Amino acid sequence: MYEQWEVTLPELTGEETRNAYIYVPDEAAEDPDLRFPVLYMFDGQNLFFDQDATYGKSWGIKDYLEENHIPLIVAAIECSHHDEADACGGRLSEYSPFDFRFHRSRQQIIGRGRLTMEYYVNEFKPYVDGHYPTIPDREHTFISGSSMGGLMTLYAILEYNHVFSRGAALSPSLLFSPDRIREMIRKSEIGPTVLYMDNGSEEMHSLRSKQLYADICGRLIKKGVLLDSRVVPGGTHCEASWERQIPFFMETLFYEL
Repeated sequence: MYEQWEVTLPELTGEETRNAYIYVPDEAAEDPDLRFPVLYMFDGQNLFFDQDATYGKSWGIKDYLEENHIPLIVAAIECSHHDEADACGGRLSEYSPFDFRFHRSRQQIIGRGRLTMEYYVNEFKPYVDGHYPTIPDREHTFISGSSMGGLMTLYAILEYNHVFSRGAALSPSLLFSPDRIREMIRKSEIGPTVLYMDNGSEEMHSLRSKQLYADICGRLIKKGVLLDSRVVPGGTHCEASWERQIPFFMETLFYEL
């Protein structure tokens, strides 16, 4: 089952609507007693169908879950499509826990990732748990995203670790605020936590980006995160590449401790 509806994020974009999306395994209709883990995701418009995707290519995650009979609910919200110069800010602002200067334009971005996560945790998750056959506890609540959504995944498992026990951060945007990310890892208090994190070989062009990725991986491991890290051969920064990583991060999300 796939459903789509409109939501508002008042603290971010007032009464303006955007789409929320959910996939529920068909088995739920066959047996109303069944309950499923939930994977919360960012950039919901890019996950299910090509016609909805920002650049015309989706992850096709619904097809993958159905073809492989994976017992998982996926719930996501569309990102902001505002220009970053708008008063309410855009995707970079909503998906960053920190203020930073965007390297291409040198524009100052006000990080509002905390407001985004507060909505996910205090509004979106309770709605999903109240309307769909979820297992709502921490052990069965996962989170995932790519690029800035990957950065938000790191933020979620570190700062909202009481909610999310597992995550998948694909091509996380680490270069914008590396010192803040290191500090976030250092200060975090986490329970048993599983994380898949990757980066494409074609994304890491500079020695700095390679060293930073290795450094963040090392710090997460030292913190006690059970990390599955990959450098994706030939991997690039796009939905088509991230779609090919679904089997890898799904295996990690369901790894039995």
